Amino acid sequence: MKAMTITAYGENAKFEAADLPTPVPTSGHVVVRIAASSVNTVDTMIRALGSDLPLSPALPAVLGMDFAGVIEVVGEGVNEFAVGDEVYGCAGGLADLQGALAEFMLADARLIAHKPKSISMREAAAMPLVGITAYEGLERAGIAASQKVLVQGGAGGVGHLAVQLAKHFGADVYATGTGGTQMDVIKGYGATPIDFAAEKITDYVAKYTDGAGFDLVFDTVGGANMTNSFEAAALNANIASTVGLLEIDLSPAHFKGLSLHIVFMLLPMLSNQGREEHGAILAELAKIVDAGALKPLLDSEVFGLDNVSGAYDRLTSGKAIGKVVIDV
Repeated sequence: MKAMTITAYGENAKFEAADLPTPVPTSGHVVVRIAASSVNTVDTMIRALGSDLPLSPALPAVLGMDFAGVIEVVGEGVNEFAVGDEVYGCAGGLADLQGALAEFMLADARLIAHKPKSISMREAAAMPLVGITAYEGLERAGIAASQKVLVQGGAGGVGHLAVQLAKHFGADVYATGTGGTQMDVIKGYGATPIDFAAEKITDYVAKYTDGAGFDLVFDTVGGANMTNSFEAAALNANIASTVGLLEIDLSPAHFKGLSLHIVFMLLPMLSNQGREEHGAILAELAKIVDAGALKPLLDSEVFGLDNVSGAYDRLTSGKAIGKVVIDV
């Protein structure tokens, strides 16, 4: 099969075409003919940092975590999928798991689900990692109807799905961003946009919550922004964050009685524990998509398997609006 491999790590590392053996099915796994794969921030981090990240695969490596495609072969013990099924998932591209930047991929059946019927392969490939992250974060933070929910980074990969899911769950949703395009994206999903560059936290907390703070804050920005989430949160609120890699003074969280939930979506792939939970979330997301309550936003630039480097560069440039997708 044709695959795109990376033979050296670094910010400007290039992907090269290679002819690799087509995977053979193993127990509990399926072989998927890949139609499309999307690029996530963690993919670009692996490319740039390589061995500095404990989850990076050995070189030469086939990256690409997200995919949508058609099942080509079913392994022993797999009963919920059949040859010809259209599926999507996040099942490779790290550690010892081959990624989706290839014509075929071996995928653990627990990590995939039937593709939503109402969207394209490209759209489905954009969803798994960010969709599971958004769903898990809201669920762990106790999302409930009528809550006031703030999504930090509401036009980003995880953020734009978290906004839609929070609306689907009946919450009153607000989201931060900056610039006209991001504000339009947030508003288009039925949430109230907040320009973090123009509005102070105290001002929008007063304006939208009468000074009480938000019941749930989903921080997709993370890092130093977590202190902003603490400030925006109500007493005894829940905060979900996708980026907890920092040293921080938790005193503000203590004096508000906040609960902090760190979402590291890759754990089931890395630990081989709880993988069926990802398949279940993807199945639920497919239902929500087909009900018309959730739709991924795709960047306008189109990339093929022969220009994977360009796709990765597009995401790291900061110019992409929506998920960057590679047609395989």
